Amino acid sequence: MWTFIFGFAIILAVSGFLYLTSRVYRLLPVNKRLTPKYKKVLRKFVSVCAVLIGVLFFAATLGYVNAAIVVIHLMAFWLISDLVFYIVKKLAGKRMVRLSSCVAVVISFVYLTVGFMLANNVWVTHYDVYTDKQVNNLRIVMFADSHVGTTFSGAEFEKYVRQMQNYNPDIVVIAGDYVDDDTSRQDMIDACKSLGTLKTTYGVYYAFGNHDKGYYDNSGRGYTGDDLVAELTKNGVTVLTDKVENFGDFYVVGRNDKSETERGGGRVDISDLVSELDKNKYSIVINHQPTDYEKESAAKVDLVLSGHTHGGQMFPIGLISDIFGLNDRVYGMEKRGDTDFIVTSGIADWAFKFKIGCVSEFVVIDVHGTE
Repeated sequence: MWTFIFGFAIILAVSGFLYLTSRVYRLLPVNKRLTPKYKKVLRKFVSVCAVLIGVLFFAATLGYVNAAIVVIHLMAFWLISDLVFYIVKKLAGKRMVRLSSCVAVVISFVYLTVGFMLANNVWVTHYDVYTDKQVNNLRIVMFADSHVGTTFSGAEFEKYVRQMQNYNPDIVVIAGDYVDDDTSRQDMIDACKSLGTLKTTYGVYYAFGNHDKGYYDNSGRGYTGDDLVAELTKNGVTVLTDKVENFGDFYVVGRNDKSETERGGGRVDISDLVSELDKNKYSIVINHQPTDYEKESAAKVDLVLSGHTHGGQMFPIGLISDIFGLNDRVYGMEKRGDTDFIVTSGIADWAFKFKIGCVSEFVVIDVHGTE
């Protein structure tokens, strides 16, 4: 499915390039001293060069993926603008090519600027969860999908760690994709050092996401999944790989990511993982991908924390996910049976530097139990 989506995105980007070239072509002034043949050739050449220069500029400043996003959105808004002004022409008899183009560029600029701000700034989202179990009041700070190096460096991550500390968490949970295939070794080390400054009642706990171990040859980024574990551990973070941590009043269960099955490995079924736990005690499950709700609810765990979806990232990705059932939930909180599920939109992004319809965030969860 994702191969199809990425392939379709490439087709859209190429189509966008061609469409933008045609729009620039019709805006260029005509040099009357040239023959019709050379006029056409020159205008086409200038149009292609103008769009190509724009694409290369965005590729150099934002990366090729984000340059493609700019092209696709500019094409979409220009198409809509052309359609609106075509209707105006039919109704009023006025042809406003330049005004149509200006409107498309301005709307695209505003839309993507807002998207850039939503992705590159971090908000705090609060949830209250209630239980009849004797867990007292527990404050969890949870984040996922930092993909260190995309919207902030390892050193810059420290300011968000300080913000988390301001909420006096009892426990901090990292729900996967802490680093990315493109996260440098130095950024990884710097980010882990920042986590080492956290002061909590019960500690910091991490479960792998699908990107943390790297999908490709790790020689490019200079470290492996084991190196990441070593650095996290050195800075006081407990790594849970299909393991359970018992705190007396509650449990924290860290699941192997779903992607392990694609790497030739596997993960323990949730029912087996929690089979020996005391059901009278509160259980918190860290599962990077929100794709196992039915089994997790049947296992009667109390709270499942996930990321992975980036809150839908940009329209229509979230809609596609819902239509094809790629995830059980794209964003937010819901309850199934006795289990509460929370999916965060992530504190950063993978490759994309834009978010629309969601924000970059970390989450503060207050669990209210009986004393």
